[in-house]
Amino acid sequence: MAENADNGYTAYPVFKGLQKPLEFLGIQGRYIYWAAGAAGGAIVGFIIGYCVLGFLAGLVVLVVAVGTGAGLIMVKQRKGLHTKKTDKGIFVYTCSKKI
Repeated sequence: MAENADNGYTAYPVFKGLQKPLEFLGIQGRYIYWAAGAAGGAIVGFIIGYCVLGFLAGLVVLVVAVGTGAGLIMVKQRKGLHTKKTDKGIFVYTCSKKI
């Protein structure tokens, strides 16, 4: 804590990144939870596939689950962190107010 000479107030370091979204390995915000769920689901799918059908089937389930999860996350993240449903088309409002 350094004493500021010109006005007598104590200067404190301020972390400027508080308003930025959380990011881990290029995945932002809520999609980190999606990635964790996809990875967990892929592992559980591998275990079930391995126990029921064998190693190769479990490996196929693992690869398909991880690929699908990663693809879905990348597509959704490209649209933006706060995506909203966007309706496409022409909408005609005949009466916006009652008189």
